[in-house]
Amino acid sequence: MNLPAILVTGGATRIGARIARRFADEGWHVVIHCRSSGEAAQRLAKELPSATTVQCELADDAARDAMMARLASELPDWRCVVNSASIFDYDDAGQIDAATYSRAMQVNAFAPMRLAQDYFAKARSGGLRCAIHVTDMKLLNPNPDFASYTMSKHALAATIPMLAMERDARGEARDRVYGLAPGAILPSHDQAPEETEVSHRLNLLERKTGPDEIADAAVFLATGALKSGSSLFVDSGQHLLRQDRDVIWLARERVGTP
Repeated sequence: MNLPAILVTGGATRIGARIARRFADEGWHVVIHCRSSGEAAQRLAKELPSATTVQCELADDAARDAMMARLASELPDWRCVVNSASIFDYDDAGQIDAATYSRAMQVNAFAPMRLAQDYFAKARSGGLRCAIHVTDMKLLNPNPDFASYTMSKHALAATIPMLAMERDARGEARDRVYGLAPGAILPSHDQAPEETEVSHRLNLLERKTGPDEIADAAVFLATGALKSGSSLFVDSGQHLLRQDRDVIWLARERVGTP
């Protein structure tokens, strides 16, 4: 297999699946990671020209390390890892939940950092290597909802310049580390269609940001066109606003849902 390869964590569903499809369209071999969506991952892999699947609990250190070691031995031109897998469980700044916090920090922050470290230590490629962390526009437009999730994304964002500086210090000019920060893209939790339609337009441009725009941005970042350590916000300007609650509830107020 001579194709450039990419690992997309959480690549079986939602944004991760769109990213996987987009790289496949560009001629990459895609490794689709999942935790519990094995059937969806297999279906997607069969639809793509060149794809395989891996199933792993990212909070399991031993399983995650074994997955990365195996992929490094199997992929001769492993050019990119996109850390898209994430958990989005609710708690708030008024009463943070310890279990929710622990899980969010493990899966959303620690695991992606370790994946990037393992990738740069083990991946073989003759060209540019790139790690992309999917963060969130909440980095610049926070609110009290989903407190543990938001904290974990802030922690993940902090690793981006640190990793970039570490690679520069090693003289690894071919390595890039980026952040990709989406806004409201797909329905979340129990959103009704009319609520989703409203919530996805609560941004500076009052337009819906499509999931394919996130996928296009990931492909752009994988070319290493930006300075390593940079983050790209793809949210129609939502991060430039101040929203006192998550858009799920802001839209609910406008729609009048009980």
